[in-house]
Amino acid sequence: MTIAALMLAPQIFRPQVPERIKYLALGVLFVNVSIGGTLTSYAAPPVLMVATTWQWDSAHMFMNFGWKAALAVLVNATIATFALRQHLRSAAVINSGASAEAPVPLPVVAVHLGLLAGVVLFAHHPVAFLGLFLMFLGFTQAYERHQSPLIIKEALLVGFFLAGLVVLGGMQQWWLQPIVSSLTPVALFIGALGLTAITDNAALTYLGSLIVGISDESKYMLVAGAVAGGGLTVIANAPNPAGVALLKRGFSDETIGAGGLLLGALGPTAIAAAALMLL
Repeated sequence: MTIAALMLAPQIFRPQVPERIKYLALGVLFVNVSIGGTLTSYAAPPVLMVATTWQWDSAHMFMNFGWKAALAVLVNATIATFALRQHLRSAAVINSGASAEAPVPLPVVAVHLGLLAGVVLFAHHPVAFLGLFLMFLGFTQAYERHQSPLIIKEALLVGFFLAGLVVLGGMQQWWLQPIVSSLTPVALFIGALGLTAITDNAALTYLGSLIVGISDESKYMLVAGAVAGGGLTVIANAPNPAGVALLKRGFSDETIGAGGLLLGALGPTAIAAAALMLL
């Protein structure tokens, strides 16, 4: 989300682009990030919440979700690019006349890549992970000239939310299990698609992982509905607040309206839902 937002901000999210086009681009970004996380078993919070409990590895995710999500991402991105074609041309002209920034030294790039690889490798080893994270913070402070501002606040908010979900989520099993058990898989997909707009999709899938005896088809429908609806609101998917923090300055009054985001995301959401439901 962060990398995509930083790349798109000077191209699309600028005052010269109409608001409705920017909301379409924002909706496509949020939906594509949400469903794109199904390519592996660790790329998205809603998948991460169930992968261990249901024993879903990356091969399972790609065979059942990933290729469908990739197709939906391609369709959504193509539609957005076509709608933005005129504004992308003007952005290219503007950016070509801008002064080029000084290149980042290769050793700095190498350190970033090495730390990123280490975080992925030691993600399930807290001591090593925290050591690498503290090293990263120290490195960005020591060589601040070549660093972009860190988005620490948004990242911590996401982390605290997911931690609270794991700690407190188990207490919701008493009312959730009877409801989910009574729904057909199709109804579960539609319900998850709608509910994720008013609660984080990781919360839905985590609560679903607590249900005993849920069928494989219901598992698929629950996760598919949750990730398909991840772009409808700011709170629907954990990475969305980071995207809002980086892109809101491109909108009028530096605010992103809930109604505009919902309308912009409806089309991409429908494409994502169709791909996950029908293919």
